[in-house]
Amino acid sequence: MAKLISEFKEFIVKGNAIDLAVGIIIGGAFGAVVQSLVKDVIMPPIGLVMGGVDFSSLKIPLSKGHEVGEVNPITHLTLTQKMEPVTINIGLFINTLIALVIIGFAVFMVVKLVNMLRREKPKPDDAPPAPPEDIKLLTEIRDALRAR
Repeated sequence: MAKLISEFKEFIVKGNAIDLAVGIIIGGAFGAVVQSLVKDVIMPPIGLVMGGVDFSSLKIPLSKGHEVGEVNPITHLTLTQKMEPVTINIGLFINTLIALVIIGFAVFMVVKLVNMLRREKPKPDDAPPAPPEDIKLLTEIRDALRAR
């Protein structure tokens, strides 16, 4: 049991587990910010330009809503329940697609930035590697022909 606890402690303390936890927390917060950006900032002007369409309420109805009555066997009273219409929520889907594009672009830019920062820049004091012997020989032949 002590070995299991020791292994678990080593796993949790490793950087990978902590980095993953931080990434998930920040990713969730970033997702909420992007959802708000799409829903509250981007989609209203697009809807206004398209004639006042509210994308979040854009739906394709499949059935109409109706009331369903049910008789209570004890009281013999009719209980009614409103059944909501069945719809395809295309507007919410469009909002989610736009959020996906924004999140994808943001992740792409972060990865691009990290790769750019990781790339080693050549040091000015490093001399370029010496050319191979055959290139040296060809260079000498070229220089000798020019000298004639």
